[in-house]
Amino acid sequence: MARSPAHVALCSLALLLLLTAARSATFTLTNNCGYTVWPGLLSGAGTAPLPTTGFALARGASAAVDAPAGWSGRMWARTLCATDGATGRFACATGDCGSGGVQCGGAGAAPPATLAEFTLDGSGGLDFFDVSLVDGYNVPMLIVPQGAGGGGGGGGNGSAGAESSKCMATGCLVDLNGACPADLRVMAASSSGGGGGGAVACRSACEAFGTPQYCCSGAYGNPSTCRPSTYSQFFKNACPRAYSYAYDDSTSTFTCATGIGYAITFCPSTTSGKYSGENPQAASATSSMVYLGGEQLATGASATATRASQLLVAAAAAAAVALL
Repeated sequence: MARSPAHVALCSLALLLLLTAARSATFTLTNNCGYTVWPGLLSGAGTAPLPTTGFALARGASAAVDAPAGWSGRMWARTLCATDGATGRFACATGDCGSGGVQCGGAGAAPPATLAEFTLDGSGGLDFFDVSLVDGYNVPMLIVPQGAGGGGGGGGNGSAGAESSKCMATGCLVDLNGACPADLRVMAASSSGGGGGGAVACRSACEAFGTPQYCCSGAYGNPSTCRPSTYSQFFKNACPRAYSYAYDDSTSTFTCATGIGYAITFCPSTTSGKYSGENPQAASATSSMVYLGGEQLATGASATATRASQLLVAAAAAAAVALL
């Protein structure tokens, strides 16, 4: 029996929903720092926004954030944050997004800040990700792919298979603030609570000096002329897999077959920094719950965001079967 155009359209829509939900990703953010951090999340131009753009993450807590298929953007930790009692404005000593509130609302991190950068379902059906110190550094960070088993297989995609060796953990595991060169060091303001007046961040040479040589601009705006500097080498020597300057792609960009999740840990311990297997801190810190505006951000496999994604998959599958 011939199917009506409406029947075919509904069936196509159900299958599209199923495919989209199946290829989304879950980011699990874990705070192993000895203090609260406030993650900031920024979606790239032309990509769908995430359900949150910023929240508080207590010491030892985890929160899961679902990203739609094809999402790109960055995440970072804000530190030494407080709300001004007189103005009500929320601000952070490092990584501040300038929104005046906990939610960043489409604003990015003020440097210096350690950045986790992602492009999901990019070229060749691959996720691209890195930890970048190009805008400086404020906290140690680790990204670990979850559930890929080495990931680059991509369901028979040859280019993805060729990239399987690049599906691995990356990050910057060491505290660089104390060792930061004096002319790059950012010190805590005396009024900042918990900072102890010590170094709280480490600037890039571009931010510190603003010259084309360090910013890879003007005559230095290509890989041939913009070369590693003594300052970028400070970051690279300490964190070999992190981006240290603008053209550090070959050793700093990693790829996995799309459709997996990622664990992002702030202040990972040395035991979680073996660059193999899963991050034990991300796996164990699943008991706390984070609440934002009355809506719960999930922690662990049974979390609300994960359940919502699973319900969407089930509903789309049921609709497709009924219509076929």
